[in-house]
Amino acid sequence: MRVINTHYAKTYLSKILDDVSHGAEFIIGKAGKPIAKLVPIQQIASIRTGGQLKGKIFISDDFDELPDSFSKHFILHDKPKIKR
Repeated sequence: MRVINTHYAKTYLSKILDDVSHGAEFIIGKAGKPIAKLVPIQQIASIRTGGQLKGKIFISDDFDELPDSFSKHFILHDKPKIKR
């Protein structure tokens, strides 16, 4: 992965995008610190694939039920009255 600065990225953006479309990756830095990563869009899409845990996760039928002893921590109090 190649590290480039913002000046180079602005000057050669068209060439950089062409390289990225062929699989290249770039880190763009400013003042010597990395601030962005430029990667092909296909790689981003492959990171988020749904259904990978299908059939591996079980949620109990009583998932939303809480024990009575737990609910005491969530008692709603009346709002204080403001005297005007």
